[in-house]
Amino acid sequence: MVDWGKLPDLIAVGLLAWAFASVSERFHTAVSRNWLAGWCCIILHFAMRVFVPLPGYWGEGMAVGSIIALVVAAMFFMVASEPQSRPAVAYFMFTLMSALFILNICALILQAPAWFLNLSEALLCLTPLAVTLMYPGWSKPVLRWTMSLLHLGLWPVLWMLQKRPNGVSLALDAMLFLVYMGCAVHFWYHNRRATTGALIGIFGFLLWASVFVVAPIQQTYFPSASLESEIWNLPKYIVAVGMILLMLEQQIEHNKYLALHDELTGLPNRRLFQDRLSTALERARRAGGQTALLMVDLNNFKEVNDTFGHHTGDLLLQRIADLFLKRIRSSDTVARTGGDEFAVILEPPVSRTDAMLVGRELLALLEQPFHLQEHTIHAGASVGIALFPEDAHDMKSLCIQADMRMYQGKRGETILTGFPLIPQQSPQQ
Repeated sequence: MVDWGKLPDLIAVGLLAWAFASVSERFHTAVSRNWLAGWCCIILHFAMRVFVPLPGYWGEGMAVGSIIALVVAAMFFMVASEPQSRPAVAYFMFTLMSALFILNICALILQAPAWFLNLSEALLCLTPLAVTLMYPGWSKPVLRWTMSLLHLGLWPVLWMLQKRPNGVSLALDAMLFLVYMGCAVHFWYHNRRATTGALIGIFGFLLWASVFVVAPIQQTYFPSASLESEIWNLPKYIVAVGMILLMLEQQIEHNKYLALHDELTGLPNRRLFQDRLSTALERARRAGGQTALLMVDLNNFKEVNDTFGHHTGDLLLQRIADLFLKRIRSSDTVARTGGDEFAVILEPPVSRTDAMLVGRELLALLEQPFHLQEHTIHAGASVGIALFPEDAHDMKSLCIQADMRMYQGKRGETILTGFPLIPQQSPQQ
């Protein structure tokens, strides 16, 4: 006999997962892919629950499979929060812990010998701690130690439940509580911002874990209280909504970032450059200091694109952006203000001598040949320097002065100009 009453839950979760997949198409990140894999396992769980009432091994197999699908889904949710700098280690732990949970689930349901059951429980509960001690860098300290303690706490619980008449069911609930509490910990660590999506997701995982504690209590002490299955499934929907909101929030943040940064190099674009320059001038005006502006224009960049292709030109711009960022102070700003034009804002304290020194060093960086793929490219540039308030008293005039001095270099007069184009008369004259 098939339990068609579970079909509405399957359809609801399937539609929610489809909506999640539609939103995640815009991201194509390891996090969204693992989340989506987890929701596919949840769909599989509900699909198997429809066939659990079948007689014999079919029904038992579907019951075991539905529990395993829940565990594997939680593993996907957790691996999505592991550091992506070491994905091989994260997926190794995902495979190892999934295998240990499946081993314990099968040992419990098949009523394996006590020695085998104790061994499988010991492996499950001690492996996270062993890996943490042997490879301390595989994950973040908060995550690895929290999960190690959770698994250690599970060990005495599983040992005590072996002696109870309904110990198998309670042991399965204990393991499911552990994995979804682990999901809450991972989700919190990966999204430690008080956004709506993050808070809903964390709350949903906490509710999801609590189901495996509240449900056994209700069945044991309040068997007459009939609760609809939708109540127990509600945390799943809350988690899905939290994940969708979180991705939408990240998309909004990404759009804001693109509005103020150059997509190719990641540097501030002209709009953010003007805002930072205005702020720097106001800061220098209040403190009575100086701010330097350097305009850098690459030489013959069009020929690079025409000769080697736009892809090589893009690589050259990215390499130059990285070099400039490594040279200047963290308080200063490097921006890409045009196709082959960069701007550098030197915050106070700075002098004309300091600005000239920075300009020379930037030119020296560009004089070195760039080895991009199979090509060797010689760049070079012209730099114009203007200081506030010595050369100009407002942002527009300062940019004009720096541009004029840069184009003075373009005309072949010099490659680095930082002094007034028209010499100022001394007070004695």
